[in-house]
Amino acid sequence: MKLIRITRSTKNETRFHKDMGTLQTRVTYIRKSLLGIPLKTLHKYRDTYYGEVKDCAECRLSH
Repeated sequence: MKLIRITRSTKNETRFHKDMGTLQTRVTYIRKSLLGIPLKTLHKYRDTYYGEVKDCAECRLSH
């Protein structure tokens, strides 16, 4: 049994971009976990309509 694992999960989220407004996108999280307890999010990114991969730092969650 491994103590430390790195997992990747994808979920749909509503994001807001200042130029495009509200958009529905798939966000992929890469997380580090210890014995199944998530410790840290290493990276999160989203795929665009055109197939590009962008960092989520330029978009924020809309409420």
